[in-house]
Amino acid sequence: MRARYGVPLGITAVAAAGLLYSAGFEARSFRLRRVTVPVLPEGMRPLRVLHVSDIHMVSGQRKKQRWLRSLAGLRPDFVINTGDNLSDPEGVPEVLDALGPLMDFPGAYVFGSNDYYGPKLRNPARYLIEKAQGRHGLNGNAPAVGVVHNPWEDLRDGFDAAGWLNLTNTRGTLKVDGVSVELTGVDDPHIKRDRYAQVAGGPSGTADFAMGVVHAPYLRSLDAFTADGYPLILAGHTHGGQLCLPFYGAFVTNCDLDTDRVKGLSTHTVEDRTAFLHVSAGCGTNRYTPVRFACPPEATLLTLVGRE
Repeated sequence: MRARYGVPLGITAVAAAGLLYSAGFEARSFRLRRVTVPVLPEGMRPLRVLHVSDIHMVSGQRKKQRWLRSLAGLRPDFVINTGDNLSDPEGVPEVLDALGPLMDFPGAYVFGSNDYYGPKLRNPARYLIEKAQGRHGLNGNAPAVGVVHNPWEDLRDGFDAAGWLNLTNTRGTLKVDGVSVELTGVDDPHIKRDRYAQVAGGPSGTADFAMGVVHAPYLRSLDAFTADGYPLILAGHTHGGQLCLPFYGAFVTNCDLDTDRVKGLSTHTVEDRTAFLHVSAGCGTNRYTPVRFACPPEATLLTLVGRE
């Protein structure tokens, strides 16, 4: 009997322990990463940018709300929110409350698919299947049917009332202590709402610095921003892979970005132009898969300094 059932019972125990850790501890083990990016024009003072993404707020997530509020103590020059704030139609008031102290600072945002639509229960193995078949989101899959529509308009109105720039397929400029930062954004490529043609042409040249913002780092968006001469692009969406293997990394990115760049700072090159790319692993999860493994939830404080 031991030989017959010992291994399955052992595997079950290990799996249960891993699930308890990934859901009970790591998914709520919020971290702040600090990254320095040599991207500013020579002689320009450093800029501190707080990048938050993929909050996926579910009503009642008090620890996450307290942690987000605490980030205001970093005193960033400005905040960039790269979307997927919601995982619950009732979560808008709690998102706005959690981000309230950060909205005292200049900021800008784009939305992700989960701001517009509620999540659906799905088999996590489908992400591996879709990766193998080259299908991601609505980019190769059939349109979503019977989805919950989130009250994204209320979220938009709250951000706008605080003075944050809505970068939905448009441009905007932040003034930060005498420094002008031009921001260009597109709506979420994961559900084919991106309209880069509306913002094409590159930085205007009237600001001290320019950067691109997008929720899902699909290659078509990264290619467009880089080819147009933006030196820095911020994105989210990937959750850093969410369930990773130690010493190996992520299995999927949920888009056509390679897993080597699933989170953190990297570069993206198109012909003779190169941009820095920062992908946030985000600080939340889909409400139906509230687990993380070897990929803790995060926000990032980027310090932009002069080019080397």
